[in-house]
Amino acid sequence: MAERGENPHGEVDFAQRYEPASVLDAGCGTGRVAIEFARRGVDAAGTDLDESMLATAQSKAPELTWVQSDLAALDMGRTFDAVVMAGNIILFVQPGTEAAVVAGAARHVAPGGHLIAGFSLGRGVTADEWDAWCTDAGLRPIERYSTWDGDPWSDDGNYLVAVATR
Repeated sequence: MAERGENPHGEVDFAQRYEPASVLDAGCGTGRVAIEFARRGVDAAGTDLDESMLATAQSKAPELTWVQSDLAALDMGRTFDAVVMAGNIILFVQPGTEAAVVAGAARHVAPGGHLIAGFSLGRGVTADEWDAWCTDAGLRPIERYSTWDGDPWSDDGNYLVAVATR
C-alpha cells in the first residue's frame, strides 16, 4: 500500500481519534494493526483463529501478546480502551456466529471504550445488523463512516466503519 502512495495505517489513524491507551486487534492476521499501535506507544495485543498468521505476527513482534482464539470464545482476562476489527473480519466468521463474535469482542471493551470495525457492505452484513449485534452485546452504536479516513456515512455506500461504546 505504501508503495502505491496509500496509507497502510488508516485504521490505526482512525482509532487514535479516541485516544486509546490499550487496543485489542481482533482478527489480527499477521499483526499489522497491533504492531503499528505498539510502535505509537499504545499497549497492544492481537488475537486470531489462524495459527499460521498468528505465528507470523509473533515473529514480527514477540514482545506483544498474541492469542489464538475464535472471537466468539475469546477470553483475554482483561479489557481494552479500543477493540479494533479491521479487514472485513465479520465477513469471514462462520455464518450464523456473527452476533456471538461481536459479543466476544464487546466483552473486551472497557467502560467508556470503543469497538471499532470496518467491513464491506453488500456481502451479507448490513449496517443495521451490525448495530443490533453491538446493542445486544451491551454496546451503544455512536458513529458510522464510509471509510477509515472518516468520510461521512452514506446509506448507499459500500463500506462501513462503525463505532460503538460501552
